[in-house]
Amino acid sequence: MSNDIGRKWLIRNQEYCLDDPMIMGILNVTPDSFSDGGSYFDPVHAVEKAHTMITAGADIIDIGGESTRPGSLPVIAEEELKRVVPVIDALSKSSDVLISVDTQKSSVAEAALQAGAHIVNDVSAGTNDESMFNVVCNSRAGYIMMHMQGTPATMQSSPEYDDILTDIKGFFNSRVQLALQKGIQVNQMVLDPGIGFGKTLEDNLTILANINTLRISKLPLLIGASRKSFIGMVDESTVDKRLGGSLAAVIATYINKTDIFRVHDVAETKQVLDIFTAIQKHSD
Repeated sequence: MSNDIGRKWLIRNQEYCLDDPMIMGILNVTPDSFSDGGSYFDPVHAVEKAHTMITAGADIIDIGGESTRPGSLPVIAEEELKRVVPVIDALSKSSDVLISVDTQKSSVAEAALQAGAHIVNDVSAGTNDESMFNVVCNSRAGYIMMHMQGTPATMQSSPEYDDILTDIKGFFNSRVQLALQKGIQVNQMVLDPGIGFGKTLEDNLTILANINTLRISKLPLLIGASRKSFIGMVDESTVDKRLGGSLAAVIATYINKTDIFRVHDVAETKQVLDIFTAIQKHSD
């Protein structure tokens, strides 16, 4: 396996080049997610939506069965499994797209990987479930570690940092080192600074403006800013009117070498990245 994780991400003996950014399509199979909760709660509709995003250009489909919007409460593992496993199983049998499971629970991650997922997207970076690192190590799955202050239920109560960039980078360093000690390989890991997860408006904007300062050990960086509330704080837009703001965040962080974009609007994100890249190639 190559350790040049900034350029290659090897998952289950398949090679995915990160010379170009990857688009992760969001698929919430929940009744209460902030943007599209309830829209794809039915497994048939969920798989249809996944295929629509794949056709539009998604490289990864991120399937989540527990809302992590601000103020949300945990879902028991049995319910989360009932929501995600049928969708992952059906999608893995009908497509060769990379599948990610968005979960904090090791039992859900393990079942999802057995059903055909390739990646675990953990908003707690292993802090919620000490068995998560073992599951990732034993499965050799990709692992996205996100920074969050507090829990989804409490994270937006009063987030506070000494220095947002220094604090997040320190968190990443400590979690990466622990993951390595637990046997997870460097080329399994991706880092997500957690836009909107225990951050103020100024925190979010600072992260987006300085994303490349958070890179450690050449690990890929993922940004999930799609339709989030910081956009509405800037321009008073509602969730359904934040496409322009979401794309602005994509371009701002793409310029600073973000590798993966977690988005609701796959076709529009692909178009803006393709056209921006084409323009850049013609610059003097």
